[in-house]
Amino acid sequence: MQEFLDTVLGLGDDSLNWWQMSIRAVLVFAAALLIVRVGNQRIFGKNTAFDIILGIIYGSVLSRAITGNAPFFPTIVAALVLVLLHRLFAILAYHTSFFGNVIKGRPKMLVKDGELQEDVMETNSVTRHDLEEAMRIKGGIDDIKDVERACLERSGDISIIVKKDTK
Repeated sequence: MQEFLDTVLGLGDDSLNWWQMSIRAVLVFAAALLIVRVGNQRIFGKNTAFDIILGIIYGSVLSRAITGNAPFFPTIVAALVLVLLHRLFAILAYHTSFFGNVIKGRPKMLVKDGELQEDVMETNSVTRHDLEEAMRIKGGIDDIKDVERACLERSGDISIIVKKDTK
């Protein structure tokens, strides 16, 4: 059996042929699906820096298993460890606001009672045009004075809460 795996997956070979790499790709795809299912929906469903970083590293690690730049099975295990670490951090973030703020960040108030918070906008590189776009898309309004609050959320989205007396 070991000899069969060595031949099919190119284990121990310095170079992989096209069909060995193709078989590895199929196996890595299947393993990646299983590993992500061990994680949770959040891994690729949200776009916080916390989630994006895992996606980048996860893809990089798994690509090494496909191309043969790293040992096949230890690379799959490393990918599983990354997803489990992500899940552990997500659980800790859920249960402790301090840890959640550290790894995911905090929302930033961009508009308060119709007034721009220019220092916050500048610190977070949010332009007035970015804010106006979010107002049109999410709030359907044109005037900042009609905004009760606008926040730069942890995901990078801008949320808009319209004043109650505005249509």
